[in-house]
Amino acid sequence: MHHLEKPRLRPLDFQPVSHQGQPMWLLRDPMQYSQYQLIFPPLLAQMLVYCDGEHTLEQIQTVLSQDAGFPVPRAPLEEALAQLDEALLLENERFQQAKQASMAAYRALPYRPPALAGLGYPADPEELDHLFGEYGANDNLHGWQPWNGRGIVSPHIDYQRGGRVYAQVWRRAWPAIAEADLILMFGTDHNGGLGTITLTEKPYATPYGVLPTDMAMVERIAAALGPQNAFALELNHRHEHAIELSAVWLHHSYRQLGIEPRPMIPILCGSFHHFVTNGHHPASDPQLNILLDILKQESEGKRVLAVASVDLAHVGPNFGDPFVMDKIRRQKLQEQDEQLMEATRTGAAATFYQEIAQVQDQNRICGFSSIYLMLRYLENQSGRTVAYSQCPADPQDHSLVSICGLLLD
Repeated sequence: MHHLEKPRLRPLDFQPVSHQGQPMWLLRDPMQYSQYQLIFPPLLAQMLVYCDGEHTLEQIQTVLSQDAGFPVPRAPLEEALAQLDEALLLENERFQQAKQASMAAYRALPYRPPALAGLGYPADPEELDHLFGEYGANDNLHGWQPWNGRGIVSPHIDYQRGGRVYAQVWRRAWPAIAEADLILMFGTDHNGGLGTITLTEKPYATPYGVLPTDMAMVERIAAALGPQNAFALELNHRHEHAIELSAVWLHHSYRQLGIEPRPMIPILCGSFHHFVTNGHHPASDPQLNILLDILKQESEGKRVLAVASVDLAHVGPNFGDPFVMDKIRRQKLQEQDEQLMEATRTGAAATFYQEIAQVQDQNRICGFSSIYLMLRYLENQSGRTVAYSQCPADPQDHSLVSICGLLLD
């Protein structure tokens, strides 16, 4: 147990569950380095607070005994740490070896396999076409003029809740998709770091086949950012749904248009939370400015379609708020979302950022970094809202996720 004497827990998903009639905590690895899921009783779950790499096992035992008001034996703590270690949930040498093996296996693949095919949506192309057709069945295109602009804001929520919004925005984007030489896909990196930008050399596959990428362009962008910066979190692409769910609609669009897909550059964008809290601004961040400069340089002379695959607000008890989303709060949220959409439609990256920063991102905008970076890349434009929806996020419909579909000229 010497390697577990000062255990450090990796970032994990925690979920309260009931097991055999007792309240428990479910621990799951969002990066899926292993398939283990552990269930801990509340007392052992409290131990995890002190698995910070600073406390020895003896110190953890002491503080837990003080919290509990009775002596906590060492044996169950050792057993719990052994289970965490076996499940690769601790930051240690064993986990690093497994991570390196996973990275090597991913980079040996010819493409990035669709992680959610057969789970979140049909893996069969014909079934998928049928499903997408159902989502768009009641869409009225009467009077709609062909659009061939430069930017799309698409949801990345599951299709069951967001299918109609996806269908509306992607169907209207067909003329622009048909004319584009290159697709830049900015997507939320749910497991990324603060301000991280993560590329991958692997083209994304969908049930329709493989969307090509421009390998040489990816390499030049990575060289500008520094390969260590660009690829350090490349494994995040493996299971991240943000780009995948829009990429499938993109590929479906090519299929419906009857043309071969153009290269797509997938770019995962980490959190901007640190800018909001420390008073700095992404406009002065050197790494982000390098990204935008190299993207503009590399895409000069090409017909580029930029996509932000994002959701908007995440609010209500399911996200830690002390209130339910009643009618009044829903209306207020729609007004706040409309301000963000207006800033997006007019290409005002600074205004978009300020709208979120001035309220400390209280609505947890899941497209914060991706939309901002896309607006900076596109610079000035106008646009229009195609669809907006507030999707339930718990069985009681007390929480919600808001989504939208925008087209930017």
